[in-house]
This record gives sequence, structure tokens and C-alpha cells, in this order.
Amino acid sequence: MDRTPDGTEPPAAGPPSRAPQRPVTVDAEGSAAVSGARLRLRTGGFAAGGGCVARGPDGRVVFVRHSLPGEEVVAVVTDASRRFLRADAVAVLEASPHRVTPRCPHAGPGRCGGCDWQHVSLPAQRRAKASLVAAQLRQVAGLDVDVVVEEVPGWADGYGWRTRMQFAVDPSGRAGLRRHRSHQVEPVDDCLLAAPGIGAAGLLGARWPPAGLIRVATTAAAGGEPTTRQVVVEPRQAARPGHRQPPARLPPHPPAGPPPLTVEVQGRRLQVSAGSFWQVHPGAPQVLASAVTAGLAPQAGDRLVDLYAGVGLFAAVLGPLVAPGGSVTAVESAPCAVADARRNLADLGEATVVAAEVSPALVARQLGRPDLVVLDPPRRGAGTGISAALAGCGARRIAYVACDPAAAARDLRVLLGHGWRLRSLRAFDLFPMTEHVEVVAVVEPGPR
Repeated sequence: MDRTPDGTEPPAAGPPSRAPQRPVTVDAEGSAAVSGARLRLRTGGFAAGGGCVARGPDGRVVFVRHSLPGEEVVAVVTDASRRFLRADAVAVLEASPHRVTPRCPHAGPGRCGGCDWQHVSLPAQRRAKASLVAAQLRQVAGLDVDVVVEEVPGWADGYGWRTRMQFAVDPSGRAGLRRHRSHQVEPVDDCLLAAPGIGAAGLLGARWPPAGLIRVATTAAAGGEPTTRQVVVEPRQAARPGHRQPPARLPPHPPAGPPPLTVEVQGRRLQVSAGSFWQVHPGAPQVLASAVTAGLAPQAGDRLVDLYAGVGLFAAVLGPLVAPGGSVTAVESAPCAVADARRNLADLGEATVVAAEVSPALVARQLGRPDLVVLDPPRRGAGTGISAALAGCGARRIAYVACDPAAAARDLRVLLGHGWRLRSLRAFDLFPMTEHVEVVAVVEPGPR
């Protein structure tokens, strides 16, 4: 999934991936495991996607949400194919010692799709994420790495951290969150993940244009009051007959939009407009900027390239460290983010913002020979072509920031195949109560 302007990467509340499921008829061998069937299962380890792996009565793999490894559960099949089943654990016959009671009444089978792991203790969540990251690196990139998922200071209980939310509106005008793998709206009174400055209870208690979207962002931090808040209401767009309705997106410059947010990271004040991407966790910019700085070890005179630069977070933090004599080139394609980046980097004489798509040709022909590279691509990753071009760019180090360990592992495999080596890897729990995790990998050329 690509980044969206409201920072919903990963999704806040299970945005629809397709229409609600219909009962599925499968082959005769699987007749006992169709949608709606109840199965008694023993779960194995977590899989990508947040559920645990089990085996159905016909031998097919079952991905069981709302379960933990080693549990015996009764699960209802929600989707069936010839290769695998999806199911929700609706009863726990033998519970894991790491199971806890979800705080939110909407977190459960058939309910809000945003919190995969409210039933998992925080220490167990982080161990599971570390295991999933390590498995992706080992299986995809051939790397054997001990991974520790670090807690972000200030949010010890894992709640109240989400500073960017997207609420859907049902046909009656009531706002809520999407159900898992569904377009259906789950009306809620509040969201426990939302930062205090979101004002979720007030937004969810109001009436809105039917079938629209509400995007809201705040600068609220732990224990502090928000300085500003953005609220953008998007009415439903009429679909032409016979055409599937595309997902609504913010225009680059909303005609009468809210004022930009102002955030401070390592002494730098940055502007973030309503159409620009920004991290959803309040602690994310600080911990990621610190990890990238430590990994790259910039020096005066270095030439730095920041790819997928957004509003210029990494360029703004690293720019002063390469002065005097250095330079910063920030590459970003979203018009709103480009405008923000130019304002945020205006006081850095050595900084240039390039409005362009990141491509193999741009890396190979337009960036020169950088000393350091920051690579912070959207969820799908940079891809083989860009990764291969970076392998030949002549940089001393590359810092790769990723919200999808699988995509990062694929891109790292390309760099490793061109003779680079992993110098360090850190993982951060920027999305508590979900399976998602952020990683910062630093690579450098291997010995000749």
C-alpha cells in the first residue's frame, strides 16, 4: 500500500481491500471448511497479516485472527479458497499466557479492523514483531539477524499514540471505522489508539455527510496539548454506472483546507500541510531521525541524497551536519509535500528540493555521486530497478527506512547481491496493538 496524505501507513482501521465476502463453495475435500464453518484448531506461530497459522481438517493452511501461538480455539471461517482459509477465533479453549483482555469493545471478530493485537500483551507483541522481521530477512534476503523491537518512549501502554486518523461515514451519517477486509462501517464512540488532540469522541458523536470520509491530524504528544489540528471532510464521490469507485484522496492543495501543522524535530520546526505525508506516531520523527543520523554518521562536506523526502524530515535534520561544504538533495513527487519541503529547507543554503518521481534513471543520471543516501519509500518498497541503481551510486552508506519488512527484505536482497552488506538494523514499535513495525537498515559496500 502506498502512502496516503493522512499518514495511514499502516491503515488505521482496516480500510477496505475488497467487498464483504460471500459464502464460498470449494472442492469436495474442503466441504467441511467453507465460509461460516466452525473449526476446532491448534494455532502455530504468527504470520504476516496478524493472524496465527493453523491446519484445517483438509490440510489447508488457516490464518486465524484474534488468536495467539499455541492456543486451542474455535474459529469461524470467513474466507475459503483452494489454497488456504481465513478465520476468526470466536472462542478460546486453551489460552496463551500472553493473552490479555482487549480494552476496546470494538476489537474482536467481525468488528473494527484496525487493532489486530489488542488481545496480545505488549511484550509479546514486540517479540512477535521481532520474529516476523527476522524471518523476512532470513527467508527473502538471506540475512541472519537478531532483531529487537524497541519501545518508543512516552507511550508505555501502547494507546493514545495515533495523531492521524481516517474515519468513514455510514449511510446514516454516523462516523466509525472499517471492519476487517470490508467496506462496512463499524460505528464507534471513541478510538483508544487516537491521540488526545484528535478529539475522536467529538468527531464520532457528530453527524456527517453520508458515505464520506473524515481525515483528522494533530500535533498532540504524550501528556501535552495539541498546538493545531486539521480536519478535512470529503463527501462521497458519485460513481459512474459500471465503474468501480476509486478510493478518495486529498487534492494536493485543498481549496479551503485547515492550516498546516507545525512540528519540531531535533530543534527544527517543520510545516506539514493537510495533503502531505507525516508519520502517525508522535515519537516516530524523533526516533527515526536519530536512528538514521547514527547509522549514516554524516560529516561536514558530505553530499546527501534524501529519496522520497516527503516534507523534508531527514534532509532538515541531516542538512546542518554536512555543512560547511556539503550538500543536500531532497527528491519528492507529491506537489503538496514538495511545497512543504521547500519551506522547511529554505534556511539551508546547501539544500535543493527536486520535484520528481524516484526512478532508476534519476538515481543513475541525475544525482551525481552522493556520499550518503536516505531511502524512505512507500509501503511497496523501492523496487528492483531503483535498488540496483543505488547499488552503483558510489555512496558510503545508505539508510533504508521501511514500514514493511517484506518489501525492505526484497530491496536489501538486491543491494546484497551487488556486493553491499548490512551494517546495522533497528526496529521500532511505532504501531502498537497492530502487527506493523518500522525498521531502519543501514548498508554499506562490502570489501572489494
